[in-house]
Amino acid sequence: MATAGGGRRVPREILYEFSRIGSYLKVTAMDPDSLVEVSVSGPANGSREVLRRIAANKLIYVLNKGNDGSRR
Repeated sequence: MATAGGGRRVPREILYEFSRIGSYLKVTAMDPDSLVEVSVSGPANGSREVLRRIAANKLIYVLNKGNDGSRR
């Protein structure tokens, strides 16, 4: 896991899975080192790149959540 500006941890690798469910596209992003995964969904006819970027940002958020000691 690498660190970005501001001390944010960023995974070295992110694995993605795209699943079409009716008119929606579900994107699952996973960090293979910590086995943390998140999912987002959007319209199936929308941009896969945008959904991939949103999933990556959500994964980075979840991995960094609680680094300031305020873990729930």
